[in-house]
Amino acid sequence: MSLDSAFFLFVAASAIASAFMVILQRNPVMSAISLIANFFCIALLYLLLKAQLLAVLQVVVYTGAIMVLVVFVIMLLNLGDERRMTEKFDMKKIVGVVLATGFLLELLYVFATSSDAQSMSPLAGQLGTIESMGSALFTRFILPFEVTSLLLLAAIVGAVVLAKKRS
Repeated sequence: MSLDSAFFLFVAASAIASAFMVILQRNPVMSAISLIANFFCIALLYLLLKAQLLAVLQVVVYTGAIMVLVVFVIMLLNLGDERRMTEKFDMKKIVGVVLATGFLLELLYVFATSSDAQSMSPLAGQLGTIESMGSALFTRFILPFEVTSLLLLAAIVGAVVLAKKRS
């Protein structure tokens, strides 16, 4: 087994473990921290796929901005007593476990029966790099990029105008 394969298996196992910890934690703050760990594992998987821009965006947008918002909301809610949040084992949970098990078995079957190796394009190594994304953004997609920047500028100016009227 190569070092790349071993690192991939470690990161993938860490991503799965942190995803389970998100849903198994009783404390919402610990669940949010597990979600941050999961986001970092996904960013590492993007790096292994040589998609540097997606990895950076994953860390900056999700781990940086979204999780700060989630932790802020959790702190504002002040959920308090954990005994009130206990759930009973009912039919919905049984159906959920059966469906999840069936889905995992189906995935294992698909991976086990697909023996033919797909050949990759020679350009596949360049698809997720910052250079290729920047080149596509500023050549083929320059008009949507500029329209989006104008819409964001209009939204910022509108927010400033509305904030000025109130004070």
